[in-house]
Amino acid sequence: MKILISNDDGYQAPGIVALYEALKTIADVEVVAPEHNNSAKSNALTLHSPLYVHKAANGFRYVNGTPADCVHIALTGLLGYKPDLVVAGINNGANMGDDTIYSGTVGAAMEGYLFGIPAIAFSQVDKGWGEIDAAAAKAREFVQQLEAGKHLGGVPWLLNVNIPNMPLEALKPVRVCRLGRRHAAERVIEQQSPRGDLMYWIGSAGPALDEAEGTDFHATAHGHLSMTPLKVDLTDHERIGYWGQMLAQGAGERSREGSA
Repeated sequence: MKILISNDDGYQAPGIVALYEALKTIADVEVVAPEHNNSAKSNALTLHSPLYVHKAANGFRYVNGTPADCVHIALTGLLGYKPDLVVAGINNGANMGDDTIYSGTVGAAMEGYLFGIPAIAFSQVDKGWGEIDAAAAKAREFVQQLEAGKHLGGVPWLLNVNIPNMPLEALKPVRVCRLGRRHAAERVIEQQSPRGDLMYWIGSAGPALDEAEGTDFHATAHGHLSMTPLKVDLTDHERIGYWGQMLAQGAGERSREGSA
């Protein structure tokens, strides 16, 4: 099994180091990750600046770009082969509910999925890297389970996994969940720069709005790993008929007005 690892916290982050150390015992693993923290970069690609790849002393390769840049470069020439699995993380903090839209961790995994490769985004629920070795061990166990079930190869899939910051023996089994929802983000933070200019900082994420049983918020709050299968199709299929009728109705009214 060949695995490509990336993240959004940067190639020196404890999460990616722990994930590499765990997965290298069961697979041939290569790391291509951002040079610096790229949290909340989602699927952004760098199109108007050159990208450079460097190699760290531990063998990790790092790129002066986004998480999606890293996976894109790796899969379109850097590796020279197609890995069996793309794994992103382990992220410093949860990627649940609406967070997945903004997440660079999910963006890195999604880039692999878009290239037809199964992909997983791993995150810890709380920031600070508490119990990171336990999270890495659970990630390895999860990957082994997928390989044993022959889920690698064939139709690609995209999974989002969140792991509570708990000792290994305290973590409960994976629950398959839907994404919860958050309230709107907190108010923007205003500050004055040393030169007197007004600066703005994006506010904190809002608290959970939908954390009912069956959501990722609920599962992790009760000590379980949450696993949510994601898809890229943003089409509102239920409303296609409605909008078709609206446009047809509007066209008919304009036609009648024109013939009056």
